[in-house]
Amino acid sequence: MSYFPLTREDQAEMLETIGVEHFGQLLQAIPHEIRNPKIELPLPLSELEAERWFRSYAEQNATLKTHLSFLGAGCYEHFIPSVVRHVAGRGEFYTSYTPYQPEASQGTLQTLFEYQSLICELTGLDVSNGSHYDGASALAECALMALHHTGRTKVLVSQSVHPEYREVTQTYLSGTSFQMEPFGFDSEFRLDLSEVKQRLTPEIAAVIVQNPNFFGLVEDLEALERVVHANGSLLILAAHPLSYGWYKSAREWNVDIACGEGQPLGIPPSFGGPWLGYIAVTRALMRRIPGRLVGLTKDSAGRRAFCLTLQAREQHIRRERASSNICTNQALCAVMACVYLASLGKEGLKRIAELNMESAYYLREKLSELSKVRVLTKGAIFNEFVVELETFSAQVNQELLKRKIIGGLDLSRYDSKRGNQMLICATETKSKEDLDQLVLAFKEVLG
Repeated sequence: MSYFPLTREDQAEMLETIGVEHFGQLLQAIPHEIRNPKIELPLPLSELEAERWFRSYAEQNATLKTHLSFLGAGCYEHFIPSVVRHVAGRGEFYTSYTPYQPEASQGTLQTLFEYQSLICELTGLDVSNGSHYDGASALAECALMALHHTGRTKVLVSQSVHPEYREVTQTYLSGTSFQMEPFGFDSEFRLDLSEVKQRLTPEIAAVIVQNPNFFGLVEDLEALERVVHANGSLLILAAHPLSYGWYKSAREWNVDIACGEGQPLGIPPSFGGPWLGYIAVTRALMRRIPGRLVGLTKDSAGRRAFCLTLQAREQHIRRERASSNICTNQALCAVMACVYLASLGKEGLKRIAELNMESAYYLREKLSELSKVRVLTKGAIFNEFVVELETFSAQVNQELLKRKIIGGLDLSRYDSKRGNQMLICATETKSKEDLDQLVLAFKEVLG
């Protein structure tokens, strides 16, 4: 049976209300060349000619294969073992669909269960979901989780959290009764604990921090954790997953919710996605966690079996009463992260973290020796730090690009007052020669 959302009578009433005779009149204000564009298609190309045509355009891009990149700020260049793409490229994973029928999806479900287990080991927390869309939406969902769990109305967010993560969280909360309040940081990018204490009221459901923060600084969260929990609020931590290889885990900081971008776990930058948001929580929040949760059980014959569990609170049944309307995940990206973590192991993860730190600390020291560069992130770092230049960062990046170097993030993108500041990233993919090449380029560009 066909379904018509609007009857002819409905349409006539709508047209009369807006004062037109037919729907075509609504389009008359649009220029003719836009409504009826002239499309000039080229002559057909052979497969070989089409490949050359596309390659000619692709070669105009500045890629990680052709340029040295020192750009981070949420998207990182890390070495990806070949086994990751080999396993994730198998048809069983690459073309699999939503595992609604567990009896036919044991392989997919087991992979997601293994991914969840690895994220729990990485963060030290009790429960992880089967992944989320990306780090920003994962953080926003964590804020909603805390609000629903506590029954409170506000969250405090440090301004040293990635600006885009804060924007997405604000978008999630807009149109609801919930509010997000920011708190600041000092001249060295450390969060302002005194301001947090002033703002902590019985209305605050959670305090959100990033560590290492957006400016690259690794902070001591011990005092923050005490005051947050003394207020009955939850502590939410967004973190670079590889930083857990060296610095404290979420469990060691005694946070309630850990989240972030899982792209560093074996997923290429790919011009901005698809990526992987990871979420892990304490057992007390297990029934609030959004997305897909895979559990291990037994079938009627007593054999080990995997299934989707705790689904009742999702949109399948509860709709507006659900704590989240997200009921899916980034399964293929989760497979890549799972293979990456399994192939590295604990010692490999620790060594990768060490290499990131070695590169970043070395580069920070060498740049600090330049007379026209001032390092602003002076404390402990992982693989990023901020420098201040005597000229605009955008101009420096243009000159670096001529030398086939992708510079750091121009911070004026988020704060017009920081036009001469740059967030620079150095990961384990950079050799000493690569780092020295950037320092030499800075010398040349800055004169």
